Amino acid sequence: MQRLLLDTHVLLWWLADDPLLGVKTKKLIADPRNEVLVSAVTSWEISIKKATGKLEVPDDIDAIVEDEGFSKLPISLYHGEIAGRLLPHHRDPFDRMLIAQAKVMELSLVTNDSKIQLYVVRTIDPLE
Repeated sequence: MQRLLLDTHVLLWWLADDPLLGVKTKKLIADPRNEVLVSAVTSWEISIKKATGKLEVPDDIDAIVEDEGFSKLPISLYHGEIAGRLLPHHRDPFDRMLIAQAKVMELSLVTNDSKIQLYVVRTIDPLE
């Protein structure tokens, strides 16, 4: 069993059945033995981008995540502390939170963001 934390772009690729999402990654996400998590920070990021017109997605991400059978990962105060202590390789606060959550929860972060590779966190390349 693997515990996977989806980066925002990976969740969107999954929902859109985007061909950028690799076959191996699709199988990992679809495997019922794996726990797939979506962070509250992802919902926040999607909502902001949608409100500014940078993204078109359905309204109820919470229900969609639930319908997909994914687990919802809340943000804790401890996650915030760890995100704040990260070296400044990555300045995006959403990604910094995902990195912190992956570290604290010992999750594999499914992301195509090369800056995340600079941190000591397990990652999975979604293009595979």
